[in-house]
Amino acid sequence: MTGLDNDTIGVIGVVCMLLLVLSGVRIYIAAAAVGLVGLVAMIGWDAGAGMIGTIPHSKAVSYTLSVLPMFILIGYLAFHAGITQSLFDAARKWFGFLPGGLAVASVFATAGFAAVSGASTATAAVFSRVAIPEMLAAGYSRRLAAGVVAAGGTLATLIPPSAILVIYAIIVEESVGRLLLAGFIPGVVSALIYALIILIWAKLDPKVGPAIKGYTWGDRIKALPGTAPVISVVLIIFTAMYLGWATPTEAGALGAFVVFIMALMQGMRYEALKDSLLETAKLTVMIFSLIWGVLIFVRFLGFAGLPEHFTQFITSLPFEPWVVMLFILLGYVILGMFMDAIGMLLLTLPVVYPAVMALGYDSIWFGIIVVKMAEVCLVTPPIGLNCFVVSAVRPDIPVASVFRGVGPFVIADFITVGVFLIWPEVITWLPNTMLN
Repeated sequence: MTGLDNDTIGVIGVVCMLLLVLSGVRIYIAAAAVGLVGLVAMIGWDAGAGMIGTIPHSKAVSYTLSVLPMFILIGYLAFHAGITQSLFDAARKWFGFLPGGLAVASVFATAGFAAVSGASTATAAVFSRVAIPEMLAAGYSRRLAAGVVAAGGTLATLIPPSAILVIYAIIVEESVGRLLLAGFIPGVVSALIYALIILIWAKLDPKVGPAIKGYTWGDRIKALPGTAPVISVVLIIFTAMYLGWATPTEAGALGAFVVFIMALMQGMRYEALKDSLLETAKLTVMIFSLIWGVLIFVRFLGFAGLPEHFTQFITSLPFEPWVVMLFILLGYVILGMFMDAIGMLLLTLPVVYPAVMALGYDSIWFGIIVVKMAEVCLVTPPIGLNCFVVSAVRPDIPVASVFRGVGPFVIADFITVGVFLIWPEVITWLPNTMLN
């Protein structure tokens, strides 16, 4: 139609897409626009527009995709029910005596909230209100207090229920249940490495995070019931999927119902419930819009043949697969400096995933690795979204200070990725054991 071959149209489309995103156009608009124009250029208006018109409906009615609003609702209900405060109080009493103990408590509290949230920015926003005031009042440096909350929020991308893991599963057509199970141990490992980094940092510089004394074993035991809602939801979701009683979507709905009942028992008012539902709807619409726009772009890439060409190029390189994988991960580090996590995965996976599979890597393992890399982009400048969220909630802490504070945790993330590269069984053992 245009006189250009499909390969050329595909390359032009990718360049235009990147330019639009870098110029500030929202990803779903840029992806849908480039996909539409590209398809029309290759197969004509009637066929191209007709194909694009079916994508939003076909994906909106997808049973797999319906798990997203359930997981998001769990997080907002937990926040408005006040579960986060009791979770942090328990963590503070158990870990406050350590060097940097309140920061360690923040890591484990964010990990616990991640198990009922699934949204990293929501986790960062919640603990900016809950944990940072406590740390600053105890004499902690602003850099550590802000950095640990921004980094701790990223744990929600791995620890199930994770919205990004669900999005990965949808794009590559992988089992949502296996991915959610696979994210649990890597999420715990990430939290432990964060805690270790804090202990070393506070040991080397005691002023950055002084230990908190005065809590007795009685205080610690009394704080444990505050963790019951989180533990209950995690057990319900995992047990339901493990025993085959429920699909991930049904387990998510069951978890949301349990949190809703607990919220009512703790006196949740109508206004809080309304806010939870509205915020869930807004975030769900945003994610669905991203998925629709990018899937239009993916359809365009498929017609242009770029994923196949990229796969052939990658597999023909005269390097060992692990060397190629390091280059791919380096590419994600660079992209993560300029794009948000979900957008980065949505745009790269259609091209990168077939090449990675051709190299012989496991789909579940790669999903956890690439989501872990997405964690890094949430805290790296200039687009590190979690850092901007923390600074927005705490205007007294400049965003530059937050970025400096997350530096040691970015190093921790690279260490964690190294662990997963050397010992892939850390990722694959749980889903292989529980789901055979």
